[in-house]
Amino acid sequence: MRTVTITGTRNTGHRTPEEYARIFEAYVGPFANHDAHFCIGGAVGVDSLALVWLAENTAADLTVVVPGTVGQQPPEARQAIARTRDRIKEIVELRAAELESAAYHARNRWMVDRSSMTIGFPHRDESGSGTWQTINYTSDQGKPRLIVPV
Repeated sequence: MRTVTITGTRNTGHRTPEEYARIFEAYVGPFANHDAHFCIGGAVGVDSLALVWLAENTAADLTVVVPGTVGQQPPEARQAIARTRDRIKEIVELRAAELESAAYHARNRWMVDRSSMTIGFPHRDESGSGTWQTINYTSDQGKPRLIVPV
């Protein structure tokens, strides 16, 4: 089974949901065969959009990983998780004491450490973002990554 981490920008308002669906079809779809497994952060933006797209368009196993608890996630992210709950195989709550950068980096490393590759959807001007941190960590682990700027 191939496990793929999905990471991406929280700033998604510059594209329509239909555009993201086409992007996911083109760049995530080819990896979503019958034995695929995806690790997705439970945040707003690409995380929530990808979770819903994967749940509605594939039979892949889905794991959602949050740095604290699901209840601490923003409303949009909690709604995406609730909407797709019947398709989510596992929710991992890392229960960080404080939701700050270190907790999000730990979540990203948790996903990459359990994946064979990462597909990243960075916003073009977010060079120091968590998305790029995850992509770079994937590279440091010697694992392949597909970078799709949005």
